[in-house]
Amino acid sequence: MRVTKGAARRRAKKRLFKRAKGFRGGRGKLLRSVKETVLRADVFATRDRRARKRDFRKLWIIRINAAVRMRGLRYSQFISGLKKANVLLDRKMLADLAVVDPGAFDKVVELAKAAL
Repeated sequence: MRVTKGAARRRAKKRLFKRAKGFRGGRGKLLRSVKETVLRADVFATRDRRARKRDFRKLWIIRINAAVRMRGLRYSQFISGLKKANVLLDRKMLADLAVVDPGAFDKVVELAKAAL
């Protein structure tokens, strides 16, 4: 006698359909389409987790550059000055300082200028 997959298959399908919740049309209702769509969604999710890191770094650099140019420096000069002054702030923190606390950012810019 052959074994039916009964409960295990139902569990697997439920798991898939739960992940496909909100997908339109057959992509959320038909098993084969759901399998393909969920697999593709995983591919996009993996790719975009890495892309998000790149996008945020770009955003931080743009914010730092804008703030630094208002204070008479270029981004590359600013980063070079920070390295020479041994300031260990990453771009995320620098961008946050530039937006939230301009006074503190002014002091960091002065440190960078002094090191150049």
